This record gives sequence, structure tokens and C-alpha cells, in this order.
Amino acid sequence: MEESGYRYKGTKKLAYGYTTGTCAAAAAQAACIYHFTGVAPENVDIDTPGGIRLRLEVVEAYITETGDSVCAIRKQSGDDPDVTNGVLVYAETAFQSKDNKMTHASEKERIIIDGGAGVGRVTKPGLDQPVGAAAINSVPRQMITHEVLQVCEEFEYNGLVKVIISIPKGVELAEKTFNPRLGIEGGISVLGTSGIVEPMSEKALIDTIRVEMKVRREENNKLLLTAPGNYGRGFMQDKYGIDIDAAVKCSNYIGETIDIANELGFERMLLIGHIGKLIKVSGGIMNTHSSCADARLELLAAHGIRAGADVQTARAILDCVTTEEALSILLKAGLLEKTMQVVIDRIAYYTGKRTDRTQIEIILFSNEQGELARTAHAMDYLEEYRHGTFCRSGSGSTGSDHGER
Repeated sequence: MEESGYRYKGTKKLAYGYTTGTCAAAAAQAACIYHFTGVAPENVDIDTPGGIRLRLEVVEAYITETGDSVCAIRKQSGDDPDVTNGVLVYAETAFQSKDNKMTHASEKERIIIDGGAGVGRVTKPGLDQPVGAAAINSVPRQMITHEVLQVCEEFEYNGLVKVIISIPKGVELAEKTFNPRLGIEGGISVLGTSGIVEPMSEKALIDTIRVEMKVRREENNKLLLTAPGNYGRGFMQDKYGIDIDAAVKCSNYIGETIDIANELGFERMLLIGHIGKLIKVSGGIMNTHSSCADARLELLAAHGIRAGADVQTARAILDCVTTEEALSILLKAGLLEKTMQVVIDRIAYYTGKRTDRTQIEIILFSNEQGELARTAHAMDYLEEYRHGTFCRSGSGSTGSDHGER
């Protein structure tokens, strides 16, 4: 159920917002109008690629010492938990002499777009823009170009326009984004494909995972280290000497991460996760968010029965609140190791079914019990990662020994 400007997630009514790319394009339009008329507009209208027309307020406008016009639009993220909500996105426009005709020049030659303060710079391949360019993605660049050309056409201007996009708070905010991990330095990115921010969008989260994985693949990595989150950082560091921050965080999207790994050509993938998340995968649940499915204790009880647990033990597991509590019951019953082998076998089975190219190994742990189980070649992959040899082709297994939020 949707209505203009809102969407429903369950019974919650959530407001849409608009992207930094939309703000940049609107600010550029306003700055051009300011240049030609000498009066800064109070509002500008902009058509987003998603087909929604917006009227945005120009919250700041001034002329620089060199005579360039500058306008700012405030970013609004609606009900999406976005760190850029409320920031000002500035566009500064510099025009060459009107005598400098560029009638036959391409749009790219006429409209030069760059980033100023707070807009990051690309330092690694695999991103939307080449190394050295401002982190202003393709769709926002197209939007900026379109808005600037429309104003220039209205005022019969055929010369060159240089547009500088700045987000003064971007340097500070960048540390709260994925940009440092992606190789974007010095600020945030100007993003957006539809121009609209969909609140609590799963697609946006998966797209972020895809971007980070693409950067890793462009570095010629053939082995992907991934984990649902930072849970178990101390365990990973102490047990294996691995900083979990180095892993691509797949969040709840185990299935989509496997799909992307296949698509990008990763040969091997090492998935390291807490029992509270990965137990769901042992039941074929590839989105582990609690709103999609839970069944943690039911699965543990079922796998415990397969490992030899009696009805009383299974009932005790079902009465638990957490997986850690359930593990202690299995430990007392002398069934923890056998049950975890069943669990890892089933995780390997379902992840193996999802992939037709990437070979997947798994390490399963809990905070209280430490390592619970691992597949046959998991340690080989771990050693490969630790010693930095993961750029070479190699062999592995897609399975185990036999073949909260």
C-alpha cells in the first residue's frame, strides 16, 4: 500500500526523501538561474529519474568574490535512517564569456562537473567513477547536466559551465559511511538512481554490499571474506588473528551476497558468523532478519534430535530465549559437537545450492562456546586470507567434510 510521498512497511507509514544527487541538481539549477537573473529563486522544480516531480527550497544563495553564483539545497531523507539527512548541498556555477560559443560541443564538454569541499575522491577502481574523479555518480551527473542545460537554453547561452558540488559537512560524515572502506577519501558521495530515497530500503542496503564487493573484486581478489556484522570481533581476533572489520558485511542478506559473489566472479567465499544468525541458513532461510523468519530454536531442536537428542532436551531448547542458552543445554547433554556438525552440514548444503560458481566455506561460532564448527576447507581459506595470497586461483569445497537482529 502506497500513497504519494509515503510507503508502508508493515503498519508503519514512512515518508520518502530525496537523494544528494537530487539536491545537487536542484542547487545547480538554482545557481544558474541566479547567474542569469541576478535574483536567487526561492524554490526550484526538478523532475527526478523516478518520475516524481519535486519543488525544493533554496535555503542559501550568494555570489563569490570571483562572481560565481552559489545556491544550497537541504537534504531530506524522510524516514530513512540516513546520516546525510539535513546536510546542505551546494552548487557553484562558473560561466565562460558568452562570446565563447560551443554550439557543436557535446554536453560533457559544455558542462564540467567536479566536487568541492566534503565530496569524496575515488582512489580505487570498481566504483561508478574512475580513480581520481569526484565521487559524484553517473545519474546525479546526468541530472546536473540536464538541469544546467535547460536553464542555459532558456537564456540562449551556448558557452561552457563549470559546476562544483560541495557538502561542507561531508568530511565529518564520511567516517560514518562505507566510503573509507570503498576507497573514497575526503568526503561523502553524491548518489541516487531514482532521485528519491525510499525509507528503509532493502535494495539500498544490498546495493551498498554490491559496491564493496565490486571494489574487492577489482583488486583481483578471488577470495571473499564476509560476515553478517561485527559480532564476535574479539573472538575472531583472538582465535584467528583476523580483524572482522576487514570482512564485507553482508548483514542479513546471505543469499544476495552469494548471488553477487557468483555474478562478480569470486572463486571462493569464506562466511564467518555467529550461531544466532547462521542457524537460520541451516533451514534454507537466506534473509536472516527476524521480520522475515526466525525459527532459531526450532532449527536447533530439530538438528539436536537428528544428532540424538531426546524429547526432553528438544523441549528445553524450544523453551530457551537465546541460541547461547540453547547451546549450553546441548553441551550438558553431551550433544553440542554432534549437533553443530549437523548444523554446519545443513548450512553448507543450502549455501551450496545457491551457488553455481563460487565455492563457499563456513566458520560457525558463539561468544560463549567459541568455534562451534567449520567446513572442510575453511581453515585453508582463512590461512589464504591471513597470508594475503587470495589473489591467486585455488581449489576448495562448496560444502562440509562429505562432499539477531
